[in-house]
Amino acid sequence: MILVILGTLLGIVFGPSLFILVPYIRNYFAGAICKSKAKLNGKVVLITGANTGIGKETARDLAKRGARVILACRDTAKGEVAACEIRAETGNQQVIMKKLDLADTKSIRQFAENFLADEKELHILINNAGVMLHPYAKTVDGFEMHLGVNYLGHFLLTFLLLERLKQSAPARIVNVSSLAHLVGRIRFHDLQGEKFYQRGLAYCQSKVANVHFTRELARRLQGTGVTVNALHPGTVQSELTRYSSVVSLLWKMFSFFLKTPQEGAQTSIYCAVAEELESVTGQYFSDCQPAYVSAHGRDDETAKKLWKVSCELLGIQWD
Repeated sequence: MILVILGTLLGIVFGPSLFILVPYIRNYFAGAICKSKAKLNGKVVLITGANTGIGKETARDLAKRGARVILACRDTAKGEVAACEIRAETGNQQVIMKKLDLADTKSIRQFAENFLADEKELHILINNAGVMLHPYAKTVDGFEMHLGVNYLGHFLLTFLLLERLKQSAPARIVNVSSLAHLVGRIRFHDLQGEKFYQRGLAYCQSKVANVHFTRELARRLQGTGVTVNALHPGTVQSELTRYSSVVSLLWKMFSFFLKTPQEGAQTSIYCAVAEELESVTGQYFSDCQPAYVSAHGRDDETAKKLWKVSCELLGIQWD
């Protein structure tokens, strides 16, 4: 109904010329396209959550560029289907699926152990998987679900694979964050949402945590040949809204104004392959260009404190 009213009003204002404007309007919302023609033959890429959405489209693009692409997926059935589809479309037989559940640190450690045994190199790590608007729940290890999957799981995975990245340098780490980081705050006094929980704010907290992680890790990796950047993919039509029927309905109603998964993957691809980003690190991108980071997201002391707390929660030493 809303779209019918909106369409009627636009029709009255613009008349027949509206049909001429539609492609331009759609292109505006589609956002920028990664223009790099870089080839990735001989490169090894790992993408979490690559069985659907922007993760799958990122994997498809990098496979076309010749990379060996590992899809790290919780849902192995969907992961196998995605891998088969990408192999068939690209002709690249070096697209494989491995099981990874970011809500379980045992799964993360087992995945990393298997990966390091099978793969002697890792050039691009894309921390893409995530949940949004999840009802209150905890991971296997007792972490609030958004924080555990979107942030802590990737923090641990990166820690476990970092030496392989350094050995393969030049290498890149790409963290998928969100515009939602702008309203995110790290609530150290209630990090797991046990005193107060609002799923939208929990998602925002996890996404500003991704930004803090990116900036602090970049500082620590100076001179290693490994860069790390974060990004906002845009507002994308995907399964990410599955935990909210209201948001899912709104996404369907306003789908014309949302990015497709392929469009949403462009900034991930850009951060992974763009030649001009070879030595760029600690930055945040949107639509294939540098973007604004909130004042809270730029707070170095918060980033250092979050790093320390994260290591304690995961039982690791990462100095």
